[in-house]
Amino acid sequence: MTYDLIIKGGTVVDGLGAEPFIGDVAVIGHHIAAVGHDLGDATSVVDATGCYVAPGFVDIHTHYDGQATWDPEMAPSSWHGVTTVVMGNCGVGFAPAAPDRHDWLIGLMEGVEDIPGSALSEGMSWNWESFPEYLDALEELPRAIDVATQVPHGAVRAYVMGDRGAANEAPTGSDIDAMACIVEEGLRAGALGFSTSRTVLHKSIEGELVPGTTADPEELIGIARGMAKAGHGVFEMSSDLVPEWNEFDWMGDMSRETGLPVTFTALQSPVKAMNLDDQLAKMRSQNARGANILAQIAMRGTGLILGWRTTFNPFSFKPSWAEVVALNEADRLAKLADPAFKKKLLSETSVYPESDLQFLGQLMAEGFEMQYALTDDFNYEPTKEQSIAHLASADGASSAEYAYDLMTSNNGTGLIYFPLLHYADGDLKFLEPILQSEDCINSLSDGGAHCGTICDAASPTFMLQHWVRDREGFRLSLSDAIKRQCADTANVYGLHDRGVLARGYLADINIIELENIAMSKPWVDNDLPAGGKRLLQSSSGYRATFKSGVQTFDNGQYLGATPGVLIRGPQSAP
Repeated sequence: MTYDLIIKGGTVVDGLGAEPFIGDVAVIGHHIAAVGHDLGDATSVVDATGCYVAPGFVDIHTHYDGQATWDPEMAPSSWHGVTTVVMGNCGVGFAPAAPDRHDWLIGLMEGVEDIPGSALSEGMSWNWESFPEYLDALEELPRAIDVATQVPHGAVRAYVMGDRGAANEAPTGSDIDAMACIVEEGLRAGALGFSTSRTVLHKSIEGELVPGTTADPEELIGIARGMAKAGHGVFEMSSDLVPEWNEFDWMGDMSRETGLPVTFTALQSPVKAMNLDDQLAKMRSQNARGANILAQIAMRGTGLILGWRTTFNPFSFKPSWAEVVALNEADRLAKLADPAFKKKLLSETSVYPESDLQFLGQLMAEGFEMQYALTDDFNYEPTKEQSIAHLASADGASSAEYAYDLMTSNNGTGLIYFPLLHYADGDLKFLEPILQSEDCINSLSDGGAHCGTICDAASPTFMLQHWVRDREGFRLSLSDAIKRQCADTANVYGLHDRGVLARGYLADINIIELENIAMSKPWVDNDLPAGGKRLLQSSSGYRATFKSGVQTFDNGQYLGATPGVLIRGPQSAP
C-alpha cells in the first residue's frame, strides 16, 4: 500500500496518555491509516527524527465568533498547534440576530470580550438571522482549522424577549419555551452546546450585564430540556458563583435530569465569593450523586497586559491620560516622553468611575506588588522579587515612575503583566493537583478575545514550555499534558474523531521540537478589519502542523492551506 503521507521516525505521543514510542504515522486522505514501524511507501515522507509527534490541540474556550466569518488563518490559536476550536462561550455571540440587533450584539461582544466593535462591524457580513443560517455562513469560508460553535444565551434572550431580555427581566413560561426551541434548533443544526454568563465582569460596551446574568434555575433548566430534546450538547457557564444562588445545586439537578455535561469556569478570583477549593468540592459532591460537571481551568494566571497601546495601563484613571489617549501613536509617544507631562501625570490622583468593579481599577493603578515587567524571556510564574514594586524599590524609584519608564521603553512598547485572576498565592502550586484531575479540563485561553487586555491563546505552548519542560518542582509528563489538550478536551464536546494518533482518527498532527518550544513576547498589532488592534503572541518549536492530513504550518509559518471545516454536531470515534 502507498500512503499519501508518512511522518517517520518521531517519538509518537498518542493523545491517550500512553508511553511515547519511536515510530511512524501514516495518512491516507484526511485520516490516520496506520501507526507503527516500517509501514511502507508514501507519496510524501516527513522525517520527524528527534521530534515528538502528537495530535493537533483542541481548544474549547475561544471567542472567534466574529473572526471566524472573515479570517481563514484563525490566528493566534493556529500558531500554537491548535487544529480545532470551540467558540460561542460565555453567553455572547452573533446568532440568532434580528436585523435591528446587529449593533447591540457587537456592543455586547466588545464590552465582554474587548474585541474592537469597528473590526466586527467591518468584518462581518451579517448574511444570517437564525442560528442555522449563521452556521451556513461559517461553512462557506475556507479555513486552516476546524471550528465548532455553541448557542449563546445573550443573543437568544434578546432575540426572544427584545428589550426585556436585554435588560435581564424575568421571562414568562412562553419565553422560556421559545428560548429552548431556538437552542434545540441550533443544536440540531450542528452546535455543540449552549453557553451563558453569570458574572458581573461581563458587561456590554454600555455597561449593561449580559442577558441571562441573573437568570433563575427555571429558565436555565428549561433551556437545558430543549438541549436534551436535541440529544446532545454541553451546558457551559461563566459565573461569579455567588453562594446564595446555589448554582452547584441546580447544575447538579440539570445534569442528572437531562444527562448533559455541565462545565463552568473555575478560577481563583477576587470576584468569586466562593474560593477555588470550595468550588471543586461542591462540584465533586454533585458528581458523587450522579451529575456530570467539569471545571474549566486556566494553566497560568489570567493576566491583564498593561501598556501605552493596550486597553488599560496603571495611569488610565489619571485625569491627564485623557489628553493623550485619543492621539495617534507618534504624538502620544512624544507627549509621554515629555518630562513635564510625565511629572504631571505621576502627580495626579486616579479618579475611578463609579462601578461595582472599582476595586479592579484600583488594583491596576496601585497594585504594583502584583505587576511584573513582561520581558522577552518572561516566566509566567514570577516571584515577588520580580514585581515592579520590588524592582522599583531596589532602583530607588517609586513604583509608578518605574512602571511609566518601563512602558515607555523600546519606543513605547514596554508591557506589564498583571495576573488579576488565578495567581492569588503568588505561584501556581495550587494547580498541581488540579492538572492531574480528570474533572478539571484545560480551558480559558480566550483565543480571539480580550484583544487589548489579555493574551492567553498561547496556552498549549505554555503548557509544553512551562508545565512539561521548564518548571521547577512538579511537572506534567509529556504524555499527560498532550492527553489533557487533545483527547480530553475533544471528548468534552463529543468530538471523538480527533485528539488521538491511531488508525481512523483525523490526521490532525503536530511535529514538536520540545527543546525549542517557546512563546514570543506579546505585541500589539493593528491587523483586524478597520485597523482594529489586538495583542498577539507567536510561538517557536512547532516544526509542522497538519490539519486533516494537509500541512498548514511550517516552522510557524502559515502555508495558506484551508483544510478546516465547520463541525456540525458530535463526531463518532472510528
